[in-house]
Amino acid sequence: MVDDRVAFAGGLDLTLGRWDTPEHRSDDPIRRELDGEPIPQPYHDVQIMVSGPAAAALGDLARERWFRATGRRLKTPRAQGIQNNSYPWPAHVRPEIENVELGISRTEPEYGKQAEVREVEQLLLDSIASARESIYIEAQYFSAHKVGEALRKRLQQEKGPEIVVLLPEHTVGWLSQKTMDVLRERVFRQLINADQENRLRLYEPCVLGLGDQCVNVHSKVTIIDDELVRVGSANLNNRSMGLDTECDITVEANGREDVRRAIAAFRNHLLGEHLGMEPTRIEKALARESSLIRAIESLRGPGRSMRPLALQVTVDMDALVPDEEIVDPARPFETNELVKEFVPESEQEPTRHHLYMVGSILAAIVVLAAAWHWSPLRELVDVPLLVSAANELGRHPAAPLLVLGIFVAAGLISFPLSVLIIVCALVFGPWQGFLYALAGALLSAACSYALGHLLGRRAVRRVAGRKLRELDKRLARRSLLTIIIVRIVPLAPFSVINLVAGTSRIRFRDFMLGSIIGLLPGLIVISVFTDQLAATLRKSDLPTFALLAAVLASLIVGAWRFWQWKEKKRDSALRTPSD
Repeated sequence: MVDDRVAFAGGLDLTLGRWDTPEHRSDDPIRRELDGEPIPQPYHDVQIMVSGPAAAALGDLARERWFRATGRRLKTPRAQGIQNNSYPWPAHVRPEIENVELGISRTEPEYGKQAEVREVEQLLLDSIASARESIYIEAQYFSAHKVGEALRKRLQQEKGPEIVVLLPEHTVGWLSQKTMDVLRERVFRQLINADQENRLRLYEPCVLGLGDQCVNVHSKVTIIDDELVRVGSANLNNRSMGLDTECDITVEANGREDVRRAIAAFRNHLLGEHLGMEPTRIEKALARESSLIRAIESLRGPGRSMRPLALQVTVDMDALVPDEEIVDPARPFETNELVKEFVPESEQEPTRHHLYMVGSILAAIVVLAAAWHWSPLRELVDVPLLVSAANELGRHPAAPLLVLGIFVAAGLISFPLSVLIIVCALVFGPWQGFLYALAGALLSAACSYALGHLLGRRAVRRVAGRKLRELDKRLARRSLLTIIIVRIVPLAPFSVINLVAGTSRIRFRDFMLGSIIGLLPGLIVISVFTDQLAATLRKSDLPTFALLAAVLASLIVGAWRFWQWKEKKRDSALRTPSD
């Protein structure tokens, strides 16, 4: 926003590598890194520029979001001294439409007292349902399941609209290609299967000389017939429908012929850019063919053009990617709700005991270290010698195999995993200890899973008891997410969870992936904290130990008070009659 007089909205990020021209040349000398190195990948995006009351409304929205993020109110720009006709509009930019109403649609997640807003999603669903002749979409991602379902229904309808989607050949980054690209092809297959009248086309822009690069289509555009155009920040993925904050601008013709012509000209301009020709040729082809798809197909050719988007995800790659609720969630994860959903209420109590156990272990380390420094135990135990022995063990070539063996053996006898993690951090340091602990925990989990699979449900029931039934029901519904939650929230011993999972219908791939995701946060925190604790213990002065004891006591007391508060809050909620 500029003085609430002119505002921009769209997909363009103000960061590195976004500058480009409509030519999208592979060797453009101006598109460079900060150090002067050229950026080979072209970038396609779309912004909409508005002035007048629409710009002021966007300014109000931006200031409200700034307040939510920072707690500070920004002043509204003063209009005094600014003449009505002195808009800071670039002289070389001609407005495409004037004196027209604009719609602002938002996505805002529920947070605290802030209610959920899903205007972008509703706008997309309503506009798709209203299409008569054509739907043209430019998108970075394509995994929003509700939008995909709305398009699938239109393809199934007899004499429904044509659907043309322009996307990048693949998204940017290895992780995105192995997740979001897989999710979009799942939607593609559903649409292709529903397209019985050949009314669907998936394209990518083709520019010569890119080598293994592709045009990074980052735009978020939807054009319905000649009646409606949407430009904004919201991707066609689940995150943009309910998890992220988004802002889209929509223009609708509402019977105005000049607006219809402007919408059609905008679509023809985009197609002309991608096909490498003047928009007038697009306009003539549409008039000749009376079909958006046939017009595009009649103009496609060698060189700069639009080519069909090939499906590249193999069956094996698809099998490795979890459900969209993990990779592309539609709503924020509420911790309390997750615990209620995946952890039986009868088993939520052990979480508190686990916290006390970790605190007790750390407290024991402090007490023992203090005893070694200031009690007669110092004469019996040579602490430097023990530290030297631990360092020798850490450098021994067989140390990794020994650690893995200890983790596997400890898993078979349900020895607390937290203790092993702390020992690894003390002996090997935070990061090497973290890697050893992660590898050992995963190997132990895999062995216990295999043992549970071999023993069967009846034998494991004797160990797990009621936990087997409760866990199995949740694993049957949401296997991957359940494993992640029970790794984060220790509702049962590590080994018991592994045995129960081995008897359930959860796939080994989902079990291991969920274990990695769920174990990582706790492993990192325990490893780093233990290393900091050990570094502090190496100082033998009384003030250091006093400070450490105070911090540890504060953590334990704080955790205890927190649980008491949660229990009182829950009891109060249970006593309050419902409306």
